[in-house]
Parts: sequence; structure tokens; C-alpha cells
Amino acid sequence: MKRPKILVTGSSGTIGTRLCERLLESGYEVVGMDIKPNEWNPEINKLTKVADMRDSDAFRGLPGDIGMVIHLAANAMVHPSVIDPTLAMDNMVTVFNALEYARTSGIKQFVFASSREVYGNSGKIKHKEEDAHIDMAESPYTATKLAGEAFVRAYGNCYDMDFVIIRFSNVYGMYDNSHRLIPSSIRRASRGEDLIVYGKEKLLDFTYIDDSVDGVMKAIEAIRTAGNETYNIAAGKASTIVEVVEMINEKLGGKSKVIVKESRTGEVIKYEADISKAKERLGYDPKVGLDEGITRSIEWFRQQGLI
Repeated sequence: MKRPKILVTGSSGTIGTRLCERLLESGYEVVGMDIKPNEWNPEINKLTKVADMRDSDAFRGLPGDIGMVIHLAANAMVHPSVIDPTLAMDNMVTVFNALEYARTSGIKQFVFASSREVYGNSGKIKHKEEDAHIDMAESPYTATKLAGEAFVRAYGNCYDMDFVIIRFSNVYGMYDNSHRLIPSSIRRASRGEDLIVYGKEKLLDFTYIDDSVDGVMKAIEAIRTAGNETYNIAAGKASTIVEVVEMINEKLGGKSKVIVKESRTGEVIKYEADISKAKERLGYDPKVGLDEGITRSIEWFRQQGLI
């Protein structure tokens, strides 16, 4: 069966850049779309249409033979959506526009990037896919992911569209120089600055970028046989954020002081993914543990001259 040409929205982001690389290596034709150019990979940048997907006209002029959309584009930081909820509304508009583009273009395969945030603060630690519920919407960002999942399922039901919903969990690694916990801690620890942690007991499932992208690749390959489903794509093993920051500090010489503050409004406190469904249905098998992943991330920062 001929492989579809794939549109990747959010192609300049952390997951988008690495995914486009993997798709090209695997022989797929790729078109990228992002609100900004790709600063990490010139080849991906050449394939990327720079456009604002909040405007439905952004999707005009794309190649007519695209057969799958992978929608990664989003304002992906949780707490900023609490401060400015319009960031969350942008996510709703872009997923709707991406789905409408697929529907009106006759594209029958759609992959949606959701988040472990949909599980909220349920009191549980380990979560299966069926544990998500609208009552657990802790932030405007969470609400957009829950609503986005509902939109994707509705389009699948109404317009005969095969889909996969992927719930990522704290993806880290190459191509991430953002203000998230791991990259910001690497930068600060390299300078001996204080490392700020929000939530002493906060327990999260950190997933190395290559394992996350491998999950997407597995979903693409199985969309006809294991599609119309939701999958947790994560490491399947949680660590406290204090442990993560202390590990980074130790690997960079231990010069920084770790300062623990109260958790911030809207953030999930404890989460570990149950990845048994993805293992069974997709053949997903994460391979990079936290210690190795942090080491790789620090090395990437050094290679890029960022520390």
C-alpha cells in the first residue's frame, strides 16, 4: 500500500521537528506547517509553510495529494493558559481548522496530539486511557485537549475519518530550548543558578523525545488496524520533579541550589501513564530511561552551544 503524503502541523516544535525527521528517514513525503520557521533543521524548514493556523486560509495552497494530517500545533504550556485563557482558545481554533481542512479536502486519516493533562488531579497516580473525564479539567489548556479529542471523535464518526489520539506526557530532549522544567533547569544549572521547582510531591512521567516520536510512528503504521482509539504514549514510569532537577544539577557539577515552591494553579500533581494498551495494540516499547535521556539532552545542549 502506498504511503500517504503527510501534513505535520507544529512542524517547527520539539516533537514536530523530530517527527518530520523520522518520517523522511522512513520514506514518507512530508509537508510542514507552523507559525514560525524551523530553527533546528534546514531541511525541515524548506518543507514548512509558515502560516497562522488560527486563520482557516492558512491551509489554502497545500498540495492536493496529502493523505494524512498529524496535528501537533498548540500553545502547549499549561500555567500560561491560566494567566491568559485566550492561549487555550487558540488551540481550539487551530484543531477545528485542521479538521475542517481534512474534511473539505477528502483526507481520511487524522492524528491528534493530546496530553496527560486530561487526567487531572483524580487522586490516582497510574492512569489508563478510560480515566479521563471532563470533571478533571484543571486548566483552560486541559479543556482544549478534552474538547479537541471530542472534535476528532466527532469528525471520525460523521465523516468516515480514521483517527488516532495520542496523549503525550512531559516530552523532553533535543529541539527543546523552551521554559519547560528540563531545558530551563539545564540552562540554569550550567550557570550555577538556583533551580526552581513548583511542587515538592509533584510526580510526572517524563518521556524522551525519540520514544514519543516512536509512538507516533507506530500509530501512523497501525491507523487502519488499531485506529479510532486513544493511546498513552509515555515512559510508563514516574519521577518526582525534585528528583529530575537534582539529577540535572548533579550531571552539571552540582553548583546550583534547588528551591521548592508550592504547585501552581491548573497543573496536574501526580501522573504515571499506563502504557499497556499502546504496547499491546501498537507494539510501542519505550527504550530511553530518565538518566540516559537527561544525559542525551545535556549533550544536545552542548552540541548546540546553548550551555
